[in-house]
This record gives sequence, C-alpha cells and structure tokens, in this order.
Amino acid sequence: MSCSYRNASRLAGILVFIASAQFILAMIISEALYPNYSVSSNYISDLGEISKAGSVAYIFNSSIILLGLLAIVATYLIRHIFDDKPFLACLFLTGIGAMGVGLFPESFKVLHPVFSFIAFFFGALSAISSFRVLKSPFSYLSVFLGLLSLLALALFGMGLHLGLGIGGMERMIAYPILLWALGFGGHLIGKS
Repeated sequence: MSCSYRNASRLAGILVFIASAQFILAMIISEALYPNYSVSSNYISDLGEISKAGSVAYIFNSSIILLGLLAIVATYLIRHIFDDKPFLACLFLTGIGAMGVGLFPESFKVLHPVFSFIAFFFGALSAISSFRVLKSPFSYLSVFLGLLSLLALALFGMGLHLGLGIGGMERMIAYPILLWALGFGGHLIGKS
C-alpha cells in the first residue's frame, strides 16, 4: 500500500470511528436531556423531533447528519483501497440515509421513514459486505453484527419487539451497526 493510500485509509478510519463514537455519545446525551424519554417506549428518532424533544433535537439531528457526512467522506477516501463496489455503495447509502434522518425528522412523515430504512438496511449490509474486504476474525464478526441488525430490522418491521419495546428493538437494529463502525474505523487506522 502506497503512502497516499495509507494516509487515506488512516483518515477514513478516524472519520468512521469519530462518526460512530460521536453519534453514540450524542444519543446518550439526548436521551438524558429529553424529559421522560424511555429507551424502550420511544423511537430513536423522537430525539430529533423538535415538537417532542425541543432543543435536544438540535444535538441529535446535527450528530446524525455528521455521522452520514463522515461516512460519505470515508467512502470516498477508501474507494481505491477497497475495490469492492457493492461494499462501497452500501457504505455510501448508509451515509445518505443517516444524513436524511437528520435533515428530515419525524415530522416529515414520508421522507423520514424512507431515510431511516436506508440507514438501517444499508448499514447492516455494509457490515455484511465488508466480509469481502476484511480478514478473519473481524470479517466474521462483521457478518454477525450485520445479520443481527437485519434480523432486528425484520422483527421491527413485523411489529415483534420481543419485550424490548419499540425503542429497544430499534436499538437492536442500530447498535450492531454502530459497533461495527467503531471496529471498522479501528481496523482502517491500524491497517495504515
């Protein structure tokens, strides 16, 4: 790997790690500041709806927009390192979906669910398709996290929350993707 590719890989890793870490922290802060918020009874996106969350929505929405933007920039940076178009497309679409969630909060009744689905579905597929560009054991862990997220997405879509509530099941979709992103970011940093 040439020096410029190593630098691109390192920077992409830093961006992916920051994207996931800052969003996890912003979500925790938003949950703590939102009056009577319940991780089991409330949707994650309730944190971004100004009519429900008030000023907390600015924290959540700016954080998820940043998550998406950094994912898109990272995709651009690694396009020559990982010559795997399906993986890169999934990662790019995850970024688009995340940005859309922040730009079009719950009050956008049609756009918000579409962007949420794009972020969740392609986030899970990013983890799964990264199998082709990663070495074991992380490649296997990536598939596991992606499949866990897809299973939770399917159950969520069928209204099966397994006692976790809507918010708990939605987190079972999101958390595996965010954990994968932390690991993938670390992998890119360490690879360089």
